[in-house]
Amino acid sequence: MAGEPTANLVVTDITVGGMTCAACVRRVEKRLGKLEGVTATVNLATGLARVSHPAAVAPQDLVTAVEQAGYEAALPAPPENHEAPEGAEAADADEAARRERERLLITALLAVPVLELSMVPALQFRNWQWLCFVLAAPVAVWSAWPFHVRALRGLRHSTATMDTLVSLGVVASFSWSVYALFLGGAGEPGMRMSFSLVPSASEGMAHLYLEAAVSVPLFVLAGRFLEGRARRGTGAALRSLAELAAKKVSVRDGQGERSVPIGQLRVGQVFVVRPGERVATDGRVTEGSSAVDLSLVTGESEPVEVSPGSALVGGAVNAGGLLLVQATAVGADTQLARITCLVTEAQAGKARAQRLADAVAGVFVPVVMAIAVTVLGFWLGAGADPQAALTACVAVLVVACPCALGLATPTALMAATGRGAQMGVLVSGPQTLEALQHVDTVVLDKTGTLTTGHMTVVKVTALPGALGEAEAVRLAGAVEQGSEHPIGRAVVAYARRKDGDEPLPDVTDFAAVAGHGVGGRVDGRTVEVGAPDGTLPCALAEALAAAEEAAHTPVLVKVDGRAEALIAVGDLVRPGSYRAVDRLRRLGVRPVLATGDRTAPAEAVAGALGIDEVHARCSPEDKAALVRQLKEEGYRVAVVGDGVNDAAALAAADLGIAMGSGADVAIGAADLTLARGDIEALVDAVRLARRTLGTIRANLAWAFGYNVVTVPLAMVGLLDPMFAAAAMSLSSVLVVANSLRLRSWQPSVARGRSHGGARGAKAGVR
Repeated sequence: MAGEPTANLVVTDITVGGMTCAACVRRVEKRLGKLEGVTATVNLATGLARVSHPAAVAPQDLVTAVEQAGYEAALPAPPENHEAPEGAEAADADEAARRERERLLITALLAVPVLELSMVPALQFRNWQWLCFVLAAPVAVWSAWPFHVRALRGLRHSTATMDTLVSLGVVASFSWSVYALFLGGAGEPGMRMSFSLVPSASEGMAHLYLEAAVSVPLFVLAGRFLEGRARRGTGAALRSLAELAAKKVSVRDGQGERSVPIGQLRVGQVFVVRPGERVATDGRVTEGSSAVDLSLVTGESEPVEVSPGSALVGGAVNAGGLLLVQATAVGADTQLARITCLVTEAQAGKARAQRLADAVAGVFVPVVMAIAVTVLGFWLGAGADPQAALTACVAVLVVACPCALGLATPTALMAATGRGAQMGVLVSGPQTLEALQHVDTVVLDKTGTLTTGHMTVVKVTALPGALGEAEAVRLAGAVEQGSEHPIGRAVVAYARRKDGDEPLPDVTDFAAVAGHGVGGRVDGRTVEVGAPDGTLPCALAEALAAAEEAAHTPVLVKVDGRAEALIAVGDLVRPGSYRAVDRLRRLGVRPVLATGDRTAPAEAVAGALGIDEVHARCSPEDKAALVRQLKEEGYRVAVVGDGVNDAAALAAADLGIAMGSGADVAIGAADLTLARGDIEALVDAVRLARRTLGTIRANLAWAFGYNVVTVPLAMVGLLDPMFAAAAMSLSSVLVVANSLRLRSWQPSVARGRSHGGARGAKAGVR
């Protein structure tokens, strides 16, 4: 998938086949890096190379470079042809898994009798060694053939990988066994061979290593089979996102209703969503009402009620009635497509620790081969038995494992980003997780972040014995129909709810005065709606004081020049905001409120949520300056926002976090998006980042520590090749299995919920 040009560079993704370890990753990256102006990041777990290159370098040149390094390479299919290739890729993956399973099964059937006869002297009958030879030969040749082929391919390109070590180990142990059988006396009838975990000297004849020749392919194939299944498990969340995309959609137009492929749907067309069906694409409800389940798309746990005018997300499930929806976005512009793209890009990145591991892996295999030759020469030079020297050499070749180094980060990252997407947390890459782990200060916007961003009429106070509340609201709503201000829309919505099905009266002579309000004539009366001024009657003055104390916006309704009612309008605090702030503080993260709103509402919200530091009436430039000031003071700053006015601060922060319900420019400037629009998702993101980085560190510690311990044991002859093969295979499986635990990670439920609710109620902010 080619990306947009950035600084005269374009980004192209290439699918790379045939990589088996971190040494392969390093080799592909170096080969691509030899092209002028080209840099590449290769992911072992996904088999994807993300290449940044000048426009003058054609994508096909990149494919050729990878193929020249000895690997298979291909460009992804064009977007318009996605459906068929995705099915073909799935079929190819299933076919490859079936072949792996068959090869492993046949290898096990041949290898197990050889292992039993070699390890249990009581089972060794006359000429048992020749039966073992007949069974071991196809294992050493056919079962290990993929390793031999890749080793020879690497030899042609003057490189060595994990396959080189496996192939050499099998060839050495099988060749020695052939020599022992035909020339070393081990083929004599009645020969018996004892088994020991520690290599021992020969007893008048050459020792057989057929158990090593079959155990190495058996355990490596078994390990890679299990590893492959686990790796496919880490990508399950991404595949489930892809499966949410509809293939067919029922379009309703002048020709009636017809079913068409999703690729033929266009913006503006109306389509049908029946109960139980998925919403085909992003749109707006034109007819019908229902509840929709967004849990698989944004992580929202509760169904959302929708009605005409409500926005819908593609992939959501219609849980209720019949809906007619007008498409507002299709293809790559939909929210589901953007989520899938974000998760895919995140999985293509590398943590800093993984780059070190890949650098080590680049020289790992040649160093191991040099150690193996040195061990063989040392043992022979010291007068040791040749077969003991060979045993140590083969054990060194087999036990060394760069596979785990290459899998440490990508498998954890795949599992974590997939789990994050399920919870409505979308990260742009491992750098985001690393930054999120170290954040100690978070700057929070108020409107749309801590609050819902939707103005609502909280209370109406009318003068007793005058027009009354209902009539005052009706007249105010009629005048505000001509206003686009959020407060005006809140008044109109409240008036319509109060009047039921009755339409609001028309307004004439409408006028809007900036900074004051609106006015006009309704039913022959002059109606003014705006900010309170002058002296008010006692009842309205008390209502004004109460509104200001609760940080609500007061709106005065005058009819024919006389004050008749006061409407208090407020922005509701999100239900989970207090819990989110409290949990952030428990994690050691200091919350700071920065808003463009007035001081009174800002301080009221801060007081309700327990935020000590408040910055009110902040312009976009003021927010960005605040972020720079905090960074200069040594803090690691994250900014959470949802509007255009937050974009500059998001870009200036160490980590920008956008609310998924916010403006596209804010999401574009952010490193992390909270798709479910819930501020508590930020706490989940922090904890997931810390768990993921901890998992990566544990994986790398195991990968390095395993080789530090086992290679010296093999060098001094304390590790049998058979157990070396088992240990090597197990190391990769353990790394992947440890990463796989992130798929089931659950954020803990915060304590003190009732306390949070009580505090919010006391502050008068709902």
